[in-house]
Amino acid sequence: MASPVQPLPNTEPPSSSTPPDSENLQPRFGWLPPVGTWKYHLLLSAVALFILGPLGGIAASYMNFSVGFFVGGQVLAGILGSAVTYGYGAEGKHGANYMQTMAASVASLCAMSVLIQAMVWLGMEMPPAWHLMLFVGCVGMFAVGVGMLYTPLLVDRLQLDYPSGFAVANILRALTDKRLLKASISKLGGGTLLGAIAAWMTEKIAVVAAIGTSAATLGAGMIVGSRITIPAVLMAVIGAWQVPHLREIGWLGPEDPFRKIGFLIGLAMICGAAVVDLSLLAVQAVARVKAQADAPKDEEPAWKKVNLPRLLAWVLGWGAATLVVGTAVLGQPLGWLLFGLGLALLFVLINGISYGITDQNPISSAFVISIMMMSLLGLKNPLVALMAATILLISTSVGCDMQQDRSTGWRLGTNRVIQFRYQVMGVIMGALLCVGLARVFMTAYPALAINQLDNPNAEVGQWGSAMTYKLVGAIRDLGSLSDTKVKAMLLGLGLGFGIQALRKVLHANQGYQRYIKGSRAGFAVGWTMDSLLLASPYASSFGGFVAFPVALWFGAGGVIASVWNTVTKKRAPASASSPGQGEALPEDMSTMSLVGGGLIAGESLFFLIAGLIGLASLLA
Repeated sequence: MASPVQPLPNTEPPSSSTPPDSENLQPRFGWLPPVGTWKYHLLLSAVALFILGPLGGIAASYMNFSVGFFVGGQVLAGILGSAVTYGYGAEGKHGANYMQTMAASVASLCAMSVLIQAMVWLGMEMPPAWHLMLFVGCVGMFAVGVGMLYTPLLVDRLQLDYPSGFAVANILRALTDKRLLKASISKLGGGTLLGAIAAWMTEKIAVVAAIGTSAATLGAGMIVGSRITIPAVLMAVIGAWQVPHLREIGWLGPEDPFRKIGFLIGLAMICGAAVVDLSLLAVQAVARVKAQADAPKDEEPAWKKVNLPRLLAWVLGWGAATLVVGTAVLGQPLGWLLFGLGLALLFVLINGISYGITDQNPISSAFVISIMMMSLLGLKNPLVALMAATILLISTSVGCDMQQDRSTGWRLGTNRVIQFRYQVMGVIMGALLCVGLARVFMTAYPALAINQLDNPNAEVGQWGSAMTYKLVGAIRDLGSLSDTKVKAMLLGLGLGFGIQALRKVLHANQGYQRYIKGSRAGFAVGWTMDSLLLASPYASSFGGFVAFPVALWFGAGGVIASVWNTVTKKRAPASASSPGQGEALPEDMSTMSLVGGGLIAGESLFFLIAGLIGLASLLA
């Protein structure tokens, strides 16, 4: 497995991939509109906006209100979207991708309905619904622009895995390409069934739930491999080992787990490593600008091309609109809103790296970091902090989702500009539903309005609201940032920067590269350095974000994939082609990628369907 900031081999879509929207392709069924026509896009938009998007959005909002996390619904949207576009054959994967992109945007914003619950918990006087819709919509538009702005770096340049992007791309291709369907459906379907069964067991069997079983986490580990997962396990093990000492020195309370301080260290490690990478990439960017005049005009595939000046104007324009609405309509201070926009630019990148490697988008951790930074700068008003941090929370959710969707499009060769337009329409619908769903839920179920921090013994039934609990709990610390948290962040920054700098120096050494590629002993040394002695800070940080069992499941997935790949390596030439075909399958359609993607899909579908059933039973 390659280092998370090194290009992955042989994963670039074929240069001959042509976006279907540039051709008037005839569908298999006469009633379907031709690809690329306005009727074609109207069909896709109607299905995504009025069926797939609200379906995922309602489930995401319900799950955040109840269990405190949500499933975006890309997998379900991809499957249902493929059913709509099946008549277009293999090219139907692009249309299905457009629909899942739009539906995921709706779900991402609907999940942010917990921000309105947080306002109620803090005693904020609620503004008119249309004021909130306008503000959420402006932030969402800003976020999709920032997400697209970072796409060339994270998706094209760093080529991060985005495990769920793997899963969705595999599903879309398998459901629309007969060759890939024949070669992969049993692996993908088997993984999906196992994922759903594991999720059901987690819900129904106490012993399984007690050990932190997570099929999706195991699947993500199978996709990224042991060089990414073992560092996460190592950090979790070190953290668990140090818990008694951390409690003794006051960094943790008597009953606190390592993750309560570990997530600060992990986020700071990502920041420190990102400083190194961005500095090097800035130098490379200057060289690319100088060489751009000599580059062939058709060097970049048409489906990748984005008008950069227009994109920058989009980001600046919607950033300005956010400030206008925030100050003139909601009455918030300009300076703190600007601070929120600045943090969004930083954390969409940082969280995007984490999402691309581990399939985890630590949005609540980024929220907590932003609150601590505002506290350090002297902000005392919790309501102002919430509005400024709302910009960050929505941006990291929508912007990182944008990057994951672009990773799916990168594997399929889907037109980015058109995908961007679909995402924008999804944001508009999501902004409307986000506020609307929050009002509906909180009116129908008064328990959601109870501040559980102030009323820990309140009877709230299934409405645990863990996400809101974390957000409000962080804001209540405003103005009282402890030395412990500052020291933890500085420790993480130093570790991330130092380790990543050493990794860059080592990997740039040609002699070292020849050695680790020249023999089995060299391979073992390279694995040891990348996984244990000088592990990627991006990968290690995951061990600080999650509970100890989750880190172990993630690590187990990577070990399973690495062992499988090692054992089957000698048979790879014979199995790389589909039966009866001489054409090799794409690398991201390997057995481990398919089974791992299936595990993610199975668990996602189970919780999405369970969320919808739960909501229906409550409303009945």
